[in-house]
Amino acid sequence: MPQLPAPAYPADVRARLDADAKEVIARYPGSRSALLPLLHLVQSEEGYVSRTGMAFCAETLDLTTAEVTAVATFYSMYRRKPSGDYQVGVCTNTLCAVMGGDAIFDTLKEHLGVGNNETTDDGKVTLEHIECNAACDFAPVVMVNWEFFDNQTPESATQLVDDLIAGRTVEPTRGAPLCSYKETARILAGFPDERPGAVEATGGAGPASLVGLKLAKGEGLPKARVVAPRDGQPKDGQPHDPSPSEHLSSHDAPQQTSASDPEHPAGPAAEEGE
Repeated sequence: MPQLPAPAYPADVRARLDADAKEVIARYPGSRSALLPLLHLVQSEEGYVSRTGMAFCAETLDLTTAEVTAVATFYSMYRRKPSGDYQVGVCTNTLCAVMGGDAIFDTLKEHLGVGNNETTDDGKVTLEHIECNAACDFAPVVMVNWEFFDNQTPESATQLVDDLIAGRTVEPTRGAPLCSYKETARILAGFPDERPGAVEATGGAGPASLVGLKLAKGEGLPKARVVAPRDGQPKDGQPHDPSPSEHLSSHDAPQQTSASDPEHPAGPAAEEGE
Protein backbone atom coordinates (compact mmCIF):
# COMPACT_ATOMS: atom_id res chain seq x y z
CA MET A 1 0.00 0.00 0.00
CA PRO A 2 1.28 3.52 -0.71
CA GLN A 3 2.61 5.28 2.37
CA LEU A 4 1.60 8.71 3.53
CA PRO A 5 4.31 11.39 3.33
CA ALA A 6 6.80 11.19 6.18
CA PRO A 7 5.86 13.47 9.07
CA ALA A 8 8.01 16.56 9.54
CA TYR A 9 10.34 17.08 12.47
CA PRO A 10 9.05 19.46 15.15
CA ALA A 11 10.16 23.03 14.50
CA ASP A 12 12.79 23.09 17.25
CA VAL A 13 14.29 19.77 16.13
CA ARG A 14 14.32 20.91 12.50
CA ALA A 15 16.09 24.15 13.38
CA ARG A 16 18.77 22.27 15.32
CA LEU A 17 19.29 19.73 12.54
CA ASP A 18 19.44 22.47 9.91
CA ALA A 19 22.26 24.16 11.84
CA ASP A 20 24.15 20.89 12.31
CA ALA A 21 23.65 19.89 8.67
CA LYS A 22 24.99 23.25 7.48
CA GLU A 23 28.16 22.61 9.49
CA VAL A 24 28.55 19.12 8.04
CA ILE A 25 27.95 20.16 4.43
CA ALA A 26 30.54 22.93 4.70
CA ARG A 27 33.26 20.26 5.01
CA TYR A 28 32.71 18.95 1.48
CA PRO A 29 33.26 20.46 -1.99
CA GLY A 30 29.91 19.05 -3.11
CA SER A 31 26.87 18.88 -0.87
CA ARG A 32 25.81 15.36 -1.87
CA SER A 33 29.12 14.07 -0.47
CA ALA A 34 27.71 14.86 2.97
CA LEU A 35 25.00 12.18 2.75
CA LEU A 36 26.74 9.57 4.91
CA PRO A 37 27.40 11.88 7.88
CA LEU A 38 23.92 13.40 7.53
CA LEU A 39 22.39 9.93 7.85
CA HIS A 40 24.38 9.50 11.06
CA LEU A 41 23.11 12.90 12.17
CA VAL A 42 19.43 12.01 11.78
CA GLN A 43 20.18 8.64 13.39
CA SER A 44 21.52 10.50 16.41
CA GLU A 45 18.14 12.21 16.71
CA GLU A 46 15.85 9.18 16.67
CA GLY A 47 18.18 6.24 17.16
CA TYR A 48 17.54 5.02 13.61
CA VAL A 49 17.13 6.41 10.09
CA SER A 50 13.41 7.05 9.84
CA ARG A 51 11.46 8.10 6.77
CA THR A 52 11.42 11.57 8.25
CA GLY A 53 15.20 11.51 8.51
CA MET A 54 15.62 10.35 4.92
CA ALA A 55 13.24 13.05 3.71
CA PHE A 56 15.29 15.62 5.63
CA CYS A 57 18.52 14.40 4.01
CA ALA A 58 16.96 14.43 0.55
CA GLU A 59 15.60 17.95 0.93
CA THR A 60 18.78 19.31 2.47
CA LEU A 61 21.07 17.83 -0.18
CA ASP A 62 18.74 18.25 -3.16
CA LEU A 63 18.49 14.50 -3.69
CA THR A 64 15.52 12.24 -4.28
CA THR A 65 14.28 10.09 -1.44
CA ALA A 66 15.06 7.08 -3.64
CA GLU A 67 18.73 8.12 -3.78
CA VAL A 68 18.86 8.54 -0.01
CA THR A 69 17.05 5.26 0.61
CA ALA A 70 19.48 3.40 -1.66
CA VAL A 71 22.39 4.53 0.51
CA ALA A 72 20.63 4.07 3.86
CA THR A 73 19.70 0.48 3.01
CA PHE A 74 23.17 -0.40 1.71
CA TYR A 75 25.18 0.23 4.88
CA SER A 76 24.46 -1.90 7.93
CA MET A 77 25.47 0.87 10.35
CA TYR A 78 22.24 2.68 9.52
CA ARG A 79 19.32 1.25 11.47
CA ARG A 80 16.00 1.07 9.66
CA LYS A 81 13.79 0.60 12.69
CA PRO A 82 13.83 1.76 16.32
CA SER A 83 16.79 0.28 18.17
CA GLY A 84 18.07 -0.05 21.69
CA ASP A 85 20.36 2.24 23.61
CA TYR A 86 23.11 -0.32 23.09
CA GLN A 87 23.78 -2.06 19.80
CA VAL A 88 25.40 -5.39 20.71
CA GLY A 89 27.06 -6.97 17.70
CA VAL A 90 28.54 -10.46 17.87
CA CYS A 91 31.03 -11.39 15.18
CA THR A 92 30.07 -14.70 13.57
CA ASN A 93 32.58 -14.65 10.75
CA THR A 94 34.95 -17.57 10.34
CA LEU A 95 37.63 -17.00 12.98
CA CYS A 96 35.34 -15.57 15.66
CA ALA A 97 32.81 -18.31 14.94
CA VAL A 98 35.25 -21.18 15.47
CA MET A 99 36.66 -19.45 18.55
CA GLY A 100 33.21 -19.27 20.12
CA GLY A 101 31.29 -16.48 18.40
CA ASP A 102 28.44 -18.75 17.36
CA ALA A 103 28.06 -20.00 20.93
CA ILE A 104 28.05 -16.42 22.24
CA PHE A 105 25.39 -15.34 19.76
CA ASP A 106 23.16 -18.32 20.52
CA THR A 107 23.56 -17.76 24.26
CA LEU A 108 22.63 -14.08 24.01
CA LYS A 109 19.60 -14.78 21.86
CA GLU A 110 18.28 -17.20 24.45
CA HIS A 111 19.27 -15.03 27.42
CA LEU A 112 17.73 -11.83 26.03
CA GLY A 113 14.76 -13.51 24.41
CA VAL A 114 15.36 -11.82 21.04
CA GLY A 115 16.45 -12.85 17.59
CA ASN A 116 18.89 -11.26 15.20
CA ASN A 117 18.28 -7.53 14.72
CA GLU A 118 15.69 -7.45 17.49
CA THR A 119 15.48 -5.28 20.59
CA THR A 120 14.65 -6.20 24.16
CA ASP A 121 11.26 -5.07 25.47
CA ASP A 122 12.85 -2.45 27.70
CA GLY A 123 14.52 -0.81 24.70
CA LYS A 124 17.98 -1.25 26.15
CA VAL A 125 19.73 -3.76 23.88
CA THR A 126 19.54 -4.56 20.18
CA LEU A 127 21.30 -7.80 19.26
CA GLU A 128 22.75 -8.57 15.86
CA HIS A 129 25.35 -10.80 14.30
CA ILE A 130 28.13 -9.02 12.42
CA GLU A 131 30.12 -10.55 9.61
CA CYS A 132 33.43 -9.06 10.77
CA ASN A 133 34.47 -6.68 13.51
CA ALA A 134 37.97 -6.33 11.98
CA ALA A 135 39.55 -7.61 15.19
CA CYS A 136 40.35 -11.23 14.38
CA ASP A 137 43.42 -11.20 16.62
CA PHE A 138 41.13 -10.75 19.64
CA ALA A 139 38.53 -13.35 18.64
CA PRO A 140 35.82 -13.87 19.63
CA VAL A 141 34.83 -10.20 19.68
CA VAL A 142 31.64 -8.43 20.72
CA MET A 143 31.06 -4.78 19.92
CA VAL A 144 28.75 -2.44 21.83
CA ASN A 145 27.99 0.75 19.94
CA TRP A 146 31.13 0.02 17.89
CA GLU A 147 33.44 -0.23 20.91
CA PHE A 148 35.45 -3.43 21.34
CA PHE A 149 34.94 -6.13 23.94
CA ASP A 150 37.64 -8.68 23.16
CA ASN A 151 38.19 -12.36 23.93
CA GLN A 152 34.62 -12.91 25.01
CA THR A 153 32.93 -16.07 26.26
CA PRO A 154 29.22 -16.87 26.56
CA GLU A 155 29.51 -16.14 30.29
CA SER A 156 31.30 -12.79 29.94
CA ALA A 157 28.96 -11.67 27.14
CA THR A 158 25.94 -12.55 29.27
CA GLN A 159 27.33 -10.50 32.15
CA LEU A 160 28.00 -7.66 29.72
CA VAL A 161 24.41 -7.37 28.50
CA ASP A 162 23.09 -7.77 32.06
CA ASP A 163 25.26 -4.83 33.14
CA LEU A 164 24.05 -2.73 30.22
CA ILE A 165 20.41 -3.42 31.04
CA ALA A 166 20.96 -2.71 34.74
CA GLY A 167 22.68 0.60 33.96
CA ARG A 168 26.01 -0.44 35.45
CA THR A 169 29.20 1.05 34.02
CA VAL A 170 31.01 -1.21 31.57
CA GLU A 171 34.45 -0.52 30.15
CA PRO A 172 35.45 -1.56 26.63
CA THR A 173 38.59 -3.68 26.37
CA ARG A 174 40.18 -0.84 24.41
CA GLY A 175 39.04 2.41 22.92
CA ALA A 176 36.88 5.24 24.16
CA PRO A 177 34.45 4.92 27.07
CA LEU A 178 31.04 3.60 26.13
CA CYS A 179 28.22 5.99 25.27
CA SER A 180 24.67 5.56 24.00
CA TYR A 181 23.89 4.63 20.41
CA LYS A 182 22.53 8.11 19.67
CA GLU A 183 25.68 9.71 21.06
CA THR A 184 27.79 7.34 18.99
CA ALA A 185 25.85 8.29 15.86
CA ARG A 186 26.52 11.99 16.47
CA ILE A 187 30.26 11.29 16.81
CA LEU A 188 30.16 9.33 13.54
CA ALA A 189 28.46 12.33 11.94
CA GLY A 190 31.70 14.17 12.59
CA PHE A 191 30.99 16.09 15.74
CA PRO A 192 33.61 16.01 18.52
CA ASP A 193 33.32 13.69 21.48
CA GLU A 194 33.28 16.25 24.26
CA ARG A 195 33.40 13.82 27.17
CA PRO A 196 36.49 14.45 29.33
CA GLY A 197 39.30 12.05 28.42
CA ALA A 198 37.33 10.24 25.71
CA VAL A 199 39.62 11.14 22.82
CA GLU A 200 42.80 10.36 24.78
CA ALA A 201 41.39 6.96 25.77
CA THR A 202 41.13 5.71 22.21
CA GLY A 203 44.72 4.42 22.32
CA GLY A 204 46.38 2.33 19.63
CA ALA A 205 46.76 -1.26 18.54
CA GLY A 206 46.81 -3.93 21.21
CA PRO A 207 49.66 -6.43 21.75
CA ALA A 208 47.96 -9.16 19.72
CA SER A 209 47.73 -6.83 16.73
CA LEU A 210 51.45 -6.10 16.86
CA VAL A 211 52.78 -9.66 16.98
CA GLY A 212 52.71 -10.10 13.22
CA LEU A 213 54.43 -6.76 12.70
CA LYS A 214 57.21 -7.74 15.12
CA LEU A 215 57.66 -11.07 13.35
CA ALA A 216 57.83 -9.34 10.00
CA LYS A 217 60.59 -7.10 11.34
CA GLY A 218 62.45 -10.09 12.75
CA GLU A 219 62.11 -8.89 16.31
CA GLY A 220 62.44 -11.42 19.11
CA LEU A 221 62.62 -14.58 17.00
CA PRO A 222 65.93 -14.62 15.09
CA LYS A 223 66.23 -17.38 12.48
CA ALA A 224 62.85 -18.79 13.47
CA ARG A 225 60.60 -20.44 10.92
CA VAL A 226 57.10 -19.07 11.37
CA VAL A 227 55.62 -21.62 8.94
CA ALA A 228 56.91 -25.18 8.73
CA PRO A 229 57.50 -26.84 5.34
CA ARG A 230 54.69 -28.91 3.89
CA ASP A 231 56.25 -32.22 4.95
CA GLY A 232 56.25 -30.98 8.56
CA GLN A 233 60.03 -31.23 8.98
CA PRO A 234 62.02 -27.96 9.17
CA LYS A 235 64.94 -28.08 6.79
CA ASP A 236 67.35 -25.70 5.19
CA GLY A 237 68.45 -25.61 1.59
CA GLN A 238 67.50 -24.26 -1.79
CA PRO A 239 64.04 -24.58 -3.31
CA HIS A 240 63.53 -27.86 -5.11
CA ASP A 241 61.15 -29.38 -7.61
CA PRO A 242 58.23 -30.81 -5.62
CA SER A 243 57.66 -34.50 -5.66
CA PRO A 244 54.23 -35.85 -6.68
CA SER A 245 53.45 -36.51 -3.01
CA GLU A 246 53.91 -32.88 -1.99
CA HIS A 247 50.91 -30.59 -1.84
CA LEU A 248 51.12 -27.68 -4.27
CA SER A 249 49.61 -24.27 -3.79
CA SER A 250 49.14 -21.14 -5.84
CA HIS A 251 52.56 -20.00 -4.58
CA ASP A 252 54.36 -22.86 -6.34
CA ALA A 253 55.51 -22.91 -9.95
CA PRO A 254 52.70 -22.94 -12.55
CA GLN A 255 51.33 -26.39 -13.12
CA GLN A 256 50.08 -28.02 -16.28
CA THR A 257 46.44 -27.40 -17.06
CA SER A 258 44.19 -28.40 -19.89
CA ALA A 259 45.19 -25.17 -21.62
CA SER A 260 48.95 -25.70 -21.27
CA ASP A 261 49.21 -29.50 -21.40
CA PRO A 262 49.16 -30.81 -25.01
CA GLU A 263 48.25 -34.29 -23.77
CA HIS A 264 45.06 -33.02 -22.12
CA PRO A 265 43.60 -30.26 -24.31
CA ALA A 266 40.35 -28.68 -23.25
CA GLY A 267 38.94 -28.73 -26.74
CA PRO A 268 35.83 -26.87 -27.86
CA ALA A 269 32.81 -26.85 -25.60
CA ALA A 270 30.22 -29.44 -26.60
CA GLU A 271 26.82 -28.36 -27.83
CA GLU A 272 23.95 -28.81 -25.45
CA GLY A 273 22.74 -32.41 -25.58
CA GLU A 274 25.94 -33.91 -26.93
